[in-house]
Amino acid sequence: MSGHSKWANIKHQKEAADKKKGKVFSSLGKEIMVAAKMGGGDPDGNPRLRAALTAARAANMPNLNVERAIKKGCGELGDVTFEEIVYEGYGPAGVAVLVDCLTDNHNRSTSEVRLAFDRCNGNMAGSGAVAWMFKRQAHFLVTGEWADEDKLMDVVLDAGADDIEVDDGEAEIWAAPENFEALVKALSDAGVPTEEAAIIRRPDTKVNLKDAAAARQVLRLIDRLEELDDVQLVTANFEIDDSIADQLDEE
Repeated sequence: MSGHSKWANIKHQKEAADKKKGKVFSSLGKEIMVAAKMGGGDPDGNPRLRAALTAARAANMPNLNVERAIKKGCGELGDVTFEEIVYEGYGPAGVAVLVDCLTDNHNRSTSEVRLAFDRCNGNMAGSGAVAWMFKRQAHFLVTGEWADEDKLMDVVLDAGADDIEVDDGEAEIWAAPENFEALVKALSDAGVPTEEAAIIRRPDTKVNLKDAAAARQVLRLIDRLEELDDVQLVTANFEIDDSIADQLDEE
């Protein structure tokens, strides 16, 4: 039974990873389609499409998927209509949450996002309620041997990086949105692989969760929102206290 149980766990983990990867590719595909529809299929003249393609490369999205998304956005494979919506709300412990969506059905998205908040002890809020707590930033995630502040400083400082945070084998690079492309080029020229590369919202301040129950509820809300098909990105202003994080890891 132990062998069967181990295989069952491995199978479950692989299925979960495949599902997550499929969701990432779907979200990237939508963003590429919208970018191509709004600014054309040539990334040289379309900054939003360039950013989307950079994110797709960081996620190892297959070229065939990328090409199909560009063609759909340009109307070569039928017209595509997606609406961009940002929902705002509060999670447990007063955590501020922003939910970026691309959808072809506004009512469906609103209903699904509201239900996720309601079922996870949160509540939706009006436009502008929490958005002021975040600012748009270029963000890159680097892992492995390059996750070193001194190494990265030599590469990204002149390209406009404002901040480098290194923790537990991961390095996050932050910069103003207008420096995104310069940093993409600098990292690429230096041969630095990125796990993530995008312009996202960064919280100005964070809620430090020191209660295990509240931390579980917040993570449950984030997971539930990220599982929704129309959701592109979920951003929240929380951090989990180290003592609680260790406790959650052991569960």
